[in-house]
Amino acid sequence: EIYSLHVDCKVTSRFAHTVITSRIVNRANESREATFEVELPKTAFITNFSMSIDGEVYPGIIKEKATAQSEYDTAVSQGQSAGLVKITDRKLEQFHVSVSIEAASKVTFELTYEELLKRQLGKYELLIKVRPKQLVKHFQIDVHIFEPQGIHFLETDSTFMTNELTEALTKVQNKTKAHILFKPTVDQQKKNSELDETLLNGDFVVRYDVEREATAGDIQIVNGHFVHYFAPQEMPVFPKNVIFVIDRSGSMAGRKIEQTVDALLKILQDLRREDNFNFITFNNKVVEWKSSLLPATEENVASAAALVQTLTARGGTDINGALLAAVGVLEKAEGLPGRSVSMIVLLTDGQPTSGERNVEVIQESIQKAINGKYALFCLGFGFDVSYKFLEKMALSNGGIARRIYENADAALQLQGFYQEVATPILMQIEMQYPENSIEGLTKNNFKLFFEGSEIIVSGKISNELDLLPVEIKAQSHTSNLTLKEEANVKEKEQVFQNQRYVFGNFIERLWAYLTIQQLLEKAISAQEEDQKALEDQALDLSLRYSFVTPLTSMVVTKPSDQQQKELANKPTEAG
Repeated sequence: EIYSLHVDCKVTSRFAHTVITSRIVNRANESREATFEVELPKTAFITNFSMSIDGEVYPGIIKEKATAQSEYDTAVSQGQSAGLVKITDRKLEQFHVSVSIEAASKVTFELTYEELLKRQLGKYELLIKVRPKQLVKHFQIDVHIFEPQGIHFLETDSTFMTNELTEALTKVQNKTKAHILFKPTVDQQKKNSELDETLLNGDFVVRYDVEREATAGDIQIVNGHFVHYFAPQEMPVFPKNVIFVIDRSGSMAGRKIEQTVDALLKILQDLRREDNFNFITFNNKVVEWKSSLLPATEENVASAAALVQTLTARGGTDINGALLAAVGVLEKAEGLPGRSVSMIVLLTDGQPTSGERNVEVIQESIQKAINGKYALFCLGFGFDVSYKFLEKMALSNGGIARRIYENADAALQLQGFYQEVATPILMQIEMQYPENSIEGLTKNNFKLFFEGSEIIVSGKISNELDLLPVEIKAQSHTSNLTLKEEANVKEKEQVFQNQRYVFGNFIERLWAYLTIQQLLEKAISAQEEDQKALEDQALDLSLRYSFVTPLTSMVVTKPSDQQQKELANKPTEAG
């Protein structure tokens, strides 16, 4: 019986630190399995886990993956168990551990994870999965948010709320802080008064955005580490030249092609008048809808929609041929707006089976053809794609990859992705800081900035600086911009001094989190000889700040009468 389940989350300037504590008692008169099962966002890194059984603590220890694996193999001669963490859906992974406890014994499980909330379409989203599978006497979710820039709006949303449960939710907020408490009684948790079934099953989401005044963004400083947030708004949008490259091979037949058609019809409606577009569909044959880019007039959009509705799926998959055709259309395009953003959006659900089949050769040929001029976005539909291949191709060509999960909302996932990249408002963004006084600077050059997202740069201030000057250079649709700002280091440090629920070194941890994410991403598209160096750096930081990343594992040890060791690894989308 879980008699207490607490989710305690502190968000300080977008950096979220979540602790989940579950207390379980064995009310049976013989020993039983106690299970701790938590779903956490894929973007988070686990930083700590422990279980204490009748006062004895068993901590999880984070080690380099290979070391952990060999220890585990030694401890468990019968080979590999499934590990404690697996991906469960498009946003979540699940941590699951069981331990056998004696009659009348108690066990407390505690899991801590951290993540930097990413701004998408104008808001941050904190996702807490709630699934106790039983009524819990003491259940509560406690979220504290502190945003020194000020909270612009805040909303909570849940997939399981009822009128009774709403009464268990309180929200208190002032200019810079918010506290959300959800504390339903056992009666409020029940589906109905006769049955002991719980209503608590689903997502509890907090969404918010912050106030933005300064044009050059906002700088925050704690203990010699700084973070710089930049999210300009209300700027003219660049016209886009976009080519949709759509897989219509046999494996897309049925539900997938239907959902793709649904999504494309909506995306066509979202094109702006000043955009230019074209479609390329491919199986083993590559078909260009038109020989050149067309302006997104009402007539052109309607005629594209008519074509989209006739899409049928059969045949092989010539990814290379289709992408080269897309590059060709952009290459020979004439009369495009002087300042515009050109992009290729590829949607495929499989491996290359026609034309060039060697993924390395395809990657090279596409990178050479694109040559830094266009952004390539790769959407992999389902689990038969080589996600690794798509991810490498996108990251090597200034774009991103996304897996589209084959469920009911696939069309919405496709549309949502398009909305994120639909409004580029800046390009060639350079965030400049005084070279001789900043160390460990995270990525500070960005090809494109999309409205509703946010650029984040972090680093260490190395010498005794009183003022931290920053300069941002970028191109907007109408002009070249230079924005300048100066942060007073002492004043900025003051902001976090007296905050009750700020964990002291949060900007340093944010810096480490961001650096690890960027090193791992860079390693994906790096040459083999550079890959090792990037991974070594990321491993070093993962161990120093105790993050479970794709390069580390957490070794969980159990009482001596049970299978002694288990491993928690970080699953990745590429598997």
